[in-house]
Amino acid sequence: MLRITDARTGEPTDATPARRGLTRVEAHVPRPDTTGLRVLLVADVLVRALEISGTPVWTILTGTEGRAELRARATALGIRPFEDERDSGSGLGEAQVLRVCAPEAGSADGGAAGHDGAGRDDEASGLWVEVAPADADSGVADDDERTSALRLALLACPRHEPLRLDEAALTDAEDTLRRWRGAVATWATRPSGPIPDPVRQQLRAAWEDDLDVPAVLAVLRKVETSGTVPDGARFETYAYADRLLGLELTRDIGRETPS
Repeated sequence: MLRITDARTGEPTDATPARRGLTRVEAHVPRPDTTGLRVLLVADVLVRALEISGTPVWTILTGTEGRAELRARATALGIRPFEDERDSGSGLGEAQVLRVCAPEAGSADGGAAGHDGAGRDDEASGLWVEVAPADADSGVADDDERTSALRLALLACPRHEPLRLDEAALTDAEDTLRRWRGAVATWATRPSGPIPDPVRQQLRAAWEDDLDVPAVLAVLRKVETSGTVPDGARFETYAYADRLLGLELTRDIGRETPS
């Protein structure tokens, strides 16, 4: 069961209630800057985690200046589209509402009342998922040729910690992606094998514990160098984890390797 720390209370809470039903995920993005992109990326991964567990999700984007710019950057980053905010309240009968926001929107101090969408009757319900600010050196977050590496670099830092992206971080992410995609393409040629139960449990325990994506990445690093996990099982492990990560880890399967 996915549990999320509510930014208003600091308490871990089930992301899906016992009465399983439609969950609304709202991404509160004030501006199309690196922080806004990080908020939307966390919302995207949250949606993926919910869908893996079989939870139907309705996604909403709200509070954004420069929405066209944000959508373009999000698409390049592999973030699936969020609908524009509509004055629909709880009309679809969702069982849960999760609001992903930067600190000024959903922190325990300023809280939900400080958000520009506050005042609606449903603002007091649901959970606030807080994402710390992110910044980037000039040009680092705008390189259209390295968007997958940017996604990995943003995911590699715990979402509640402020993040400063520099060229070294992006290069490291790019190197990791190149290595993993090459390894996955090689493992795909080996006899298939199931994901070992302990590995599957570690992955699920990581992302179900407050959406701990860095811990998911740590599991993949262990599997990469494991002397006991067969190559076919490594492939299945990476493909399964990529349903959450969205890093296109299977992209190079079948491609010719440069000589």
